[in-house]
Amino acid sequence: MKTIAITLVLTASFVLAGCGTSTNARVASGTLLGVATGAAIGSFSAQAGAGALIGAGVGALGGILVDEHRRGNL
Repeated sequence: MKTIAITLVLTASFVLAGCGTSTNARVASGTLLGVATGAAIGSFSAQAGAGALIGAGVGALGGILVDEHRRGNL
């Protein structure tokens, strides 16, 4: 059951990674990708909540960096 859940989370993460045509959409999809990935990784050490919070921050930062790169500012 845990393997199926992780597979579904990772699949959803890859689908969300391709989304976003505006700054807000890219940051939101990056945040959701980070939350899902962080929760999945954190669940291995029984710290899914902490992993989700860390993943949210990293994902939001990633979304901002992707937006800046697409604009040509980096």
